[in-house]
Amino acid sequence: MTALVRARGLVRAFGGRRAVDGVDLDLLPGRRLSVVGPNGAGKSTLLRMLATLLRPDTGTIELVGHDIGARAQRARPHLGYLGHDPLVYLDLTAWQNLELFGDLYGVPALRERIPEALSRVGLLPRAHDPVRTFSRGMAQRMGIARLTLHEPTLLVLDEPYTGLDAQGARLLDDLLAGFSTGGRGAVMVTHELTRAVELADEVMVMRAGRSVGRMETAGLGAAAFADRYRELTS
Repeated sequence: MTALVRARGLVRAFGGRRAVDGVDLDLLPGRRLSVVGPNGAGKSTLLRMLATLLRPDTGTIELVGHDIGARAQRARPHLGYLGHDPLVYLDLTAWQNLELFGDLYGVPALRERIPEALSRVGLLPRAHDPVRTFSRGMAQRMGIARLTLHEPTLLVLDEPYTGLDAQGARLLDDLLAGFSTGGRGAVMVTHELTRAVELADEVMVMRAGRSVGRMETAGLGAAAFADRYRELTS
């Protein structure tokens, strides 16, 4: 079985400080992993490397069977990335944004897929309005539409609930709840410990750039995990 993520010895430093310091990570198809830890633990740096937005100083990453050191372009069509920023163009309309993104990824039947994607996030009535006119929550829902348009195999999510309105949060909850089918998987950074447990099969705790614990969520209540989290990060 080809791992969706296989990372070994990841190191990334900024100004002499190691933000990520020797992290190994594996994710098999059908699995969802939450990454948690205090501010400055290296979570976002790790996610940006997995999303091919940053290169590790040392270490290797394979995504969906592709070594991103040599073949990042082959891995990217399989990825769906969402972070604090929805990564949409404010001066383009919702439709134009998805059209541009779909063209870049060679999405088939794009004229049919765009209205479906906008309808899923409740934005079809605003399809031809510039994203600049959207609220923060609506713009984040646009990010979810962009995220799912090309039907990625692996979701890489960095604090994706930031700025989401209630409707968008429910949409993302539902998306993650069903994303372990068909050989797909997800890695999500979040500060929300309850969501970290409820929406993933495993949780990895980071502190000072390192992985200090990883555990299955089956049978693990949010309160019990919160106690364990405090032990690992204190």
